[in-house]
Amino acid sequence: MIKPYYDHNGITIYHGDCREILPELPKVDLVLTDPPYGMNNNTDSSRFSGGTLEHIAKRGNGGKFSGKIKGDSEPFDPTPWLNYEAVIMFGFNHYAHRLPTGTTLVWIKRLDEAYGTFLSDAELAWMKGGKGVYCYRDLSLTRETRQRMHPNQKPLSLIKWCIEKAKSTGLILDPFMGSGTTLRAAKDLGRKAIGIEICEEYCEIAVKRLGQEVLFPNGRK
Repeated sequence: MIKPYYDHNGITIYHGDCREILPELPKVDLVLTDPPYGMNNNTDSSRFSGGTLEHIAKRGNGGKFSGKIKGDSEPFDPTPWLNYEAVIMFGFNHYAHRLPTGTTLVWIKRLDEAYGTFLSDAELAWMKGGKGVYCYRDLSLTRETRQRMHPNQKPLSLIKWCIEKAKSTGLILDPFMGSGTTLRAAKDLGRKAIGIEICEEYCEIAVKRLGQEVLFPNGRK
C-alpha cells in the first residue's frame, strides 16, 4: 500500500509515477489532467526576446522555470486513460491521432486584438464523448504572474469550468498533478479528488495551495 503524501478532507496526493500508483486507487469517475504532450518543451521563457532581467522582474517569477517537463521528451500515449467514464485531457492536438472523436474544449488565453502576436492564442482539451466545440476565455495567465507555480499552469477558473462541463459528480483524478490546480478546484467545488505527481517539489506546492483560504487568483498547471 502506497502511503499518501497528503490526505485531508477528501483530497489526496501521491508522490510517484502514476503508472505504479494507479492499481492501488479506488474507482475514479473523472480523469482531468494536463499531461506531458511529448513536445520536449523548453520551459525557460527567458530565452525569448524580452527575457531580460528587467522584463522577468516585471512578470514576477515566471522566468525562473528551466529545463524540461519530466516525461515530455517521449510521445504521450492517452490510451490508458480512455477506459475511464469521463476524461478531459489538455494538449490533445499533440496526440490527436491516438484519440477517438470527442468534444473539444478551447481555453482562449488572450484578447482578440492580440491574436497571432506571440506563441499560442488558445489551448485545446479533449473531452470523452460528444462532438461539439466549447470555448472559455480566461486572460489571467496572458502574462507570467507572481502566483504562477508551474510552467504549464492553468487558471483555476478554467479547471472549475472543465469539471462542470464533465457533469461527473464522483471522484476526480489528476495523474499529472503539477502544482495542484485540479485538486484546488475540486476542493472549492466540494468534490473529492486524487492527484499524482512525480516531482516532489510540486507535491509540496500543491499542499500549500490546498491549505490556503485566500486562493491564487490565476490558477495552474
